[in-house]
Amino acid sequence: MISTQIALVRREILEHRSIWITPAAVATVVTLLAIAMVVAVAAFGEVLNADIAMLADMTAPESVRRAALAASLIGNTSVFLIAMWFLAIFYCLDALYAERKDKSILFWRSLPVTDAETVVSKVLTVLLVIPLATFAAVVVSHLLNLIIVSIWMAAEGANPGRAIWGAVPLFDTWGAVSTVLFALPIWMAPLFGWFLFVSAWAKRGPLLRAILPIAILPILEYIVFKSWTLGSAILTRLRWDAMPIFDKIRTAGFDDDDLHSMLTENHSLVSWLDYGSFLSSIEVWAGLLICGIFATAAIYMRRYRSDR
Repeated sequence: MISTQIALVRREILEHRSIWITPAAVATVVTLLAIAMVVAVAAFGEVLNADIAMLADMTAPESVRRAALAASLIGNTSVFLIAMWFLAIFYCLDALYAERKDKSILFWRSLPVTDAETVVSKVLTVLLVIPLATFAAVVVSHLLNLIIVSIWMAAEGANPGRAIWGAVPLFDTWGAVSTVLFALPIWMAPLFGWFLFVSAWAKRGPLLRAILPIAILPILEYIVFKSWTLGSAILTRLRWDAMPIFDKIRTAGFDDDDLHSMLTENHSLVSWLDYGSFLSSIEVWAGLLICGIFATAAIYMRRYRSDR
């Protein structure tokens, strides 16, 4: 079973190259932007009369550099988070639809692999593989950006070993980033399950058929029952900042200044993520249950619907 799933997940990676191309493309763009920023600062540094490298190396305390570097890495990661959000949605919509469209389902059905194993591999891909590929791209992007800035600072006569590498909270930031990247697909699991079902059911245009019910049903609920329960639930699942993993931060009521103060005071980013609330959240487990129901329906559709 495990070896079969590994083989099926490898198939997903090979067939859906966007799984690794998308985060790699984002990492490339972010790195090019970092190079452009360094070139711009080097070109206009004299005009601005701001020797940032020397300032960071000679006068800024380590806590301030740590806060600035952590904030920079977090800002860098937000781009990957948005890209992963879209990538996971479109992967789910295409995962079962494409194999019917190009008739490759006939080949895969000739192999000793059940429909359940195939659908489970796609669920594992969206919940585990896509976040893992994104995290790998984040790590590479962070390292490349820090190396680029280090080269520039060394050229300016500063000491990047002390100014950057001695202060940057890499592992703490990566721990927090990986948590959020893996928590997001779990939080959105009911929507991903729905998208997989639509992918197995739709004859054409899975995107439209997936979005219309999500858009129309909450409106009908409001018109008939004067309630916005379904709409609120859907919108909440689409917001990554609504995850229970951030309950501790929401309770503290942090704004940007408070977050900067927290980083300056050497508080760990990981320590501010509420693992207990996430793992004990009824919404999280109910979402996984709904995802399982939709995945089961997708298995049924893949097994019994005639080929298109």
